[in-house]
Amino acid sequence: MRPQDLAVLRPEGLFCPPGDFFIDPLRPAARAVITHGHSDHARAGHDEVICTEPTAAIMQARLGEGAAGRFHALRYGEKIRIGEVEVTLAPAGHVLGSAQVLLEWRGLRIVFSGDYKRDPDPTCAAFEPIRCHVFITEATFGLPVFRHPPPGDEVDKLRLSMARAPERWHVIGAYALGKAQRLVAEMRATGDERAVLMHGAAMKICELYKNFGVKLGALEPASAESTKSSAPGLVICPPSALQDRWSQKFGDAVRGMASGWMQIKGRARQRNVELPLILSDHADWPDLQQTILDTGAEDIWITHGQEDALMRWCETRGLCARPLNLHGYEGEEAE
Repeated sequence: MRPQDLAVLRPEGLFCPPGDFFIDPLRPAARAVITHGHSDHARAGHDEVICTEPTAAIMQARLGEGAAGRFHALRYGEKIRIGEVEVTLAPAGHVLGSAQVLLEWRGLRIVFSGDYKRDPDPTCAAFEPIRCHVFITEATFGLPVFRHPPPGDEVDKLRLSMARAPERWHVIGAYALGKAQRLVAEMRATGDERAVLMHGAAMKICELYKNFGVKLGALEPASAESTKSSAPGLVICPPSALQDRWSQKFGDAVRGMASGWMQIKGRARQRNVELPLILSDHADWPDLQQTILDTGAEDIWITHGQEDALMRWCETRGLCARPLNLHGYEGEEAE
């Protein structure tokens, strides 16, 4: 069977003809398999959504009643048949509930990775490589320059800065879904149990994470009152809040950002970031390479990221690689 008979690109997104469903479609669809809850992958208005239970909860929390007509929640490893296709979700290691999608049809196996990372993360299930014929991989950090340091090193950097400047608040930009919770959990892993002040946009998702058993410890809303009643400590907010009036109530704060892009010094300067933390929820260059090898796939489709370098690397390994040219997945959570 030809891979393009099982997965084909349409204006709405990646479509599976023998199953009559889309994966992470850009527009409302009758049936959609959703890899995770970030807004550039999980959009409102689908009649039926197939995803993990945490992803369903995240979509309902973020999108409200219009999230979907109905949800069909799957456990990791649970196989269902949709039309002529068997569909299985496997951990992607990106954020809580994130999944790769395995499509099986007439002996052909295609894996759509969604967004993924290989680094350990205390807030979500670890990535599991899947053997397949075709691997559709993201390439957000698909350049040799991107080699992410161990997460513990970046957390130590944050804690050291807090120890050296205890009189200043540390306001760290981190995306409300995934990065904010991971940063807190990584802090807790060091034994640091101090209360963390959380922007309202992230607090709601933190409560959802707690409902799924993720231990985040003491969290408090980051209000003007809290700055007066508490000694300076750690505040986590969306990256956009670093530059607006909301952050001014913390005075001469140490402003930081947790992102894989912080490896590029120009990005940190552009954002006026004093404390760059290289903490990414995407695979870096070595992990992209290792994952492709782990899948055993000989046909690699590369999407939403730095495609050319990864394509050339695949070719040196004797693998067939091509860009998938999926657009619309560089939204709010791209870092």
